[in-house]
Amino acid sequence: MKPRVAVAYSGGRDSTALLHATVKAAAAQGVEVLALHVHHGLSPHADIWLERCERQCATWARRGLPVRFAVHRVEGKPAKGESVEAWARQARYRALRAMALEEGASLVLLGHHRRDQAETFLLQALRGAGVAGLAGMPGAIERDGITWMRPWLKVPREDIEAYARRHRLVHVDDDSNTDTRFARNRLRHDVWPVLSQAFSQAESALADAASWAQEASACLGELADIDLATLVGAKGLDLRAWQALSPPRRSNALRAWLRATTGHSAPSSLVSRLMHELSASGPGRWPVPGGMLHAYRGRLRHEVDSRPAPAPPERESMLTIRRAGTLVLPGWGGRLQVERVKQGGVPLAWLAHLELRPRTGGERFQAGIGRPPRSLKKQFQTAAVPAWAREGPLVYSGGQLVFVPGLGLDARVIGLPGQAQVTLRWLAADKAADRAG
Repeated sequence: MKPRVAVAYSGGRDSTALLHATVKAAAAQGVEVLALHVHHGLSPHADIWLERCERQCATWARRGLPVRFAVHRVEGKPAKGESVEAWARQARYRALRAMALEEGASLVLLGHHRRDQAETFLLQALRGAGVAGLAGMPGAIERDGITWMRPWLKVPREDIEAYARRHRLVHVDDDSNTDTRFARNRLRHDVWPVLSQAFSQAESALADAASWAQEASACLGELADIDLATLVGAKGLDLRAWQALSPPRRSNALRAWLRATTGHSAPSSLVSRLMHELSASGPGRWPVPGGMLHAYRGRLRHEVDSRPAPAPPERESMLTIRRAGTLVLPGWGGRLQVERVKQGGVPLAWLAHLELRPRTGGERFQAGIGRPPRSLKKQFQTAAVPAWAREGPLVYSGGQLVFVPGLGLDARVIGLPGQAQVTLRWLAADKAADRAG
């Protein structure tokens, strides 16, 4: 089998340039390049981007370049209150790792450049991050069986733009990059132009600062390892020996111990609370995600919550609608709202015996009277319905598709004047809660 290297390929300028450069270099070395594309479904244009990326790889492959395209569609959506940026980033790395391992590639190249590193440093500083956060993105790191490498992390953005122009590379433009509701976009569009005009070396200076923070973070990690070697035993963390350390060293060791025992970086609020409340002999309990911290007889221990998670409710498959109202469907994670209308609705008589089904592929929906039925995928694209708004049950009556979340009623079930009619609307759980509030 040929050696393989993977490139995270979103279709944007940076990843397109990195993929092109990698493929050109790999052609002379007998290396196969995997272009890994993650379809988040957050944008109504996601399907179009996927098709363009696949088409570009097919074009290069026909020219004899050693590239192969792979795609992963992310399921689900951000939870209520969760950062869309954070959710998308975590989902992206999980998907990239899964595809790389499946394809037998242990190295994944990422297209981040020097400007990205400078922006990351500045954002972390504005969020009050510690040394580890200010360290930004590593040039290379091995995690979960994959080596993640950013070969262009010290390359200026302008050099990548020049490369793309020189090779006439076509790339997609993510419309969300102009949405200043996201912190990085606000920094990029509102702050960075002013900052770079006032300080011409801002990009290189901030990227260098991130490199210094990486060295400092590595030193703190080594110091924590030295301290924990004498502090930790079979019964937990020795609080008396821990309190003998200086406060900064104590905090550093505690953060490292919490990260090792819980599997997550501890929030500053928890570390601050423990620094004030832990004593060498007094008992105490502190909840942490997935478990509990216990201080007893001079030892701090972490106990995992072993209670099984509750099973999700079974999806409803049959439904009867006889009047307007709201029907709660916990198995589908939302509510079906039924509203009376004078025209443009489905006759109530159609809704006495309904089936609820998930999407399986091949379903066809008619968006308007006189228009041809088309696949749901095409209809979602035409109506610019994002993936998260497509979730919920497909409603059928006598084998005829009646209603699709995100699209509405199928035109083939629209009633005649004089009939008692209703329209349907799907409310996902978080939206239903918002409406109730």
